[in-house]
Amino acid sequence: MAQFNWPLTRTDSIYSLTDFQRNARTHLDRLKQSGQPEVLTVNSQAEIVVQDATTYQAMIDKLEAIDGIRKGLESMKLGKGRNIKAFFEEFERIHAIER
Repeated sequence: MAQFNWPLTRTDSIYSLTDFQRNARTHLDRLKQSGQPEVLTVNSQAEIVVQDATTYQAMIDKLEAIDGIRKGLESMKLGKGRNIKAFFEEFERIHAIER
């Protein structure tokens, strides 16, 4: 298992798995309201992170955008792609846009 440097998140968002199981509704309400993840521990060790679905999806969308930017920058460094002027010339030609 990976070792983590504490705190993984705000220290008020760390709970035992047992507490989460006993008070699931309270935790779910807090997760939805705050949008912040909770770290759940087993034997005082970070074991799992839980997060509401909406915030998780937003995080995934941002990571995918960052990955796309990274790939674009790598492509540019390799001399692939084309300059912006060439792109717009082709775009305008394809879409019959006149200046």
